[in-house]
Amino acid sequence: MMNQRRFPCGNSRREFVWEMGAGFAGLALTSLLSKDGFFAQQAIAEEPPQSLNPTAPKEPQLKPRAKACIFLMMNGAPSQVDTFDYKPELEKYAGKQLPADKKFINSGGRKMGYLTPAWRKFRPGGESGLLVSDYFPEVRKHADKLCVLNSCHTDSHAHGSALVAMNTGKTLIGRPSLGSWCVYGLGTENESLPGYVVMLDKRGGPISGQPNWSSGFMPATYAGTLFRPVGDPILDLKGPKHISPAAQREQLDLLASINQRHLDARPGGQELAARINSYELAYRMQTATPDAVDLTQETEQTLKMYGIGEKPTDEYGRNCLIARRLVERGVRFIQLYSGGGHLEETWDAHESIEKNHGRHAGEVDQPIAALLTDLEQRGLLDETLVVWGGEFGRMPFSEGKNAPGRNHNPYGFSMWLAGGGVKGGTTYGETDEFGFEAVQNKVHLHDLHATILQMMGLDHERLTYFHQGRDESLTDVGGHVIHDILV
Repeated sequence: MMNQRRFPCGNSRREFVWEMGAGFAGLALTSLLSKDGFFAQQAIAEEPPQSLNPTAPKEPQLKPRAKACIFLMMNGAPSQVDTFDYKPELEKYAGKQLPADKKFINSGGRKMGYLTPAWRKFRPGGESGLLVSDYFPEVRKHADKLCVLNSCHTDSHAHGSALVAMNTGKTLIGRPSLGSWCVYGLGTENESLPGYVVMLDKRGGPISGQPNWSSGFMPATYAGTLFRPVGDPILDLKGPKHISPAAQREQLDLLASINQRHLDARPGGQELAARINSYELAYRMQTATPDAVDLTQETEQTLKMYGIGEKPTDEYGRNCLIARRLVERGVRFIQLYSGGGHLEETWDAHESIEKNHGRHAGEVDQPIAALLTDLEQRGLLDETLVVWGGEFGRMPFSEGKNAPGRNHNPYGFSMWLAGGGVKGGTTYGETDEFGFEAVQNKVHLHDLHATILQMMGLDHERLTYFHQGRDESLTDVGGHVIHDILV
């Protein structure tokens, strides 16, 4: 009996035919029908309408709270007990070992020391009295905007796989990132700029590299586009000097016409549609992208607020200001990395929390606070979701006797959200008395992703892409929306 299943993305009639038979019989039938041109001519009704712009705006599945998302990725993993998860018990039990019933993997087989209090004081911020450490005195001024998730946990204690998981939902390489899912589900409101932009730290990218912003098994048009904060934002974007804009336009029109005829005769060619769109987007970006990153259009007061032109805030300040300008121009998802390369060049504070976090927090505290101020003043914060966090947290004990560093901790860590329909001035979930593991209202990364999609107007269970015989999703049949943190 033929299975009459219809595929939600209409991207493979080969799987449709495969279900007509089994084993080698199905393969033989597929081969014969392919030679007869069946796949190019039959079952056209199953295909969705072809679009030359796969990133055109789409209707959200749910009522959105936010139109755009800015993800502030602290590459290397900040320490929760030194930033947003105050644990006074660490002072009481300082110098003692973690209780034996707390089971964990000692990442890298590093030395183990004793329970160690926060390296800087925590102080209340705003009317809510939300406790934030002295590593973030400027962000503390926005405490009433923050919803701190103190019970996050993840599936890996290694930077590479944990970063990929935080971005794609799985520790395995090859899946679409969160930004890709957002653009796939919603499109973008500016057809002259990418829907998904990534800005890396000048010290380098995350150690797992491009898979963190990849579109995975989706068409490449949904992948993140790397921007540089200075110089040409995108390398090799400008056309050859000997070809005029008019001549370039004529070349693209001819190429689009040829490709469209090919596409019309072969329904289902989503990769070709994506390629056509990429040519057009690159052409439009030659004008739109330099304008988006042109900070000379900003006032001196704004530049000063972000710390631009000053050390150590200049680089991340530029990235945060560009993120605001991209949101204004309709870009859907922007991710800004703090920390690049490996070890102490990131938030990976094995040697010293004070030295490492003092350095990296000093680079981002003022720019992040300025971003929140700027978005609010321009009426953009209510429709922009800001996410802060790393790939995991850090242990509440030192890395060695009397040592000032901390090792990796995937069992409990902190992230925060602001804007976009979040209840500000609140905390959600708890770790144990030492800040070691999540114990109340646990937030797995699937829960975080489901909540972000919900706030953007997407249902994580309905947002699927058909790939290799199954409906794939970001949360993969897992995850729950954290309704308690939503307005």
